[in-house]
Amino acid sequence: MKTTELDWFKSSYSGSQGDDCVEVAIAEQAVYVRDSKDLTRPAFAVGRAGWARFAGFVAQR
Repeated sequence: MKTTELDWFKSSYSGSQGDDCVEVAIAEQAVYVRDSKDLTRPAFAVGRAGWARFAGFVAQR
């Protein structure tokens, strides 16, 4: 899947300035992550199970 075809969203914790943030897009097989400050950098994909483990770990903090 091309990352330009994805629906990207920012965290609700993003500042009103929109800086220092990542964006994520959820696809059928993966969760894509990109730097919202530098869209010239390629996004990377994480498997949905890996993303769930990561999100669970962060939620415990």
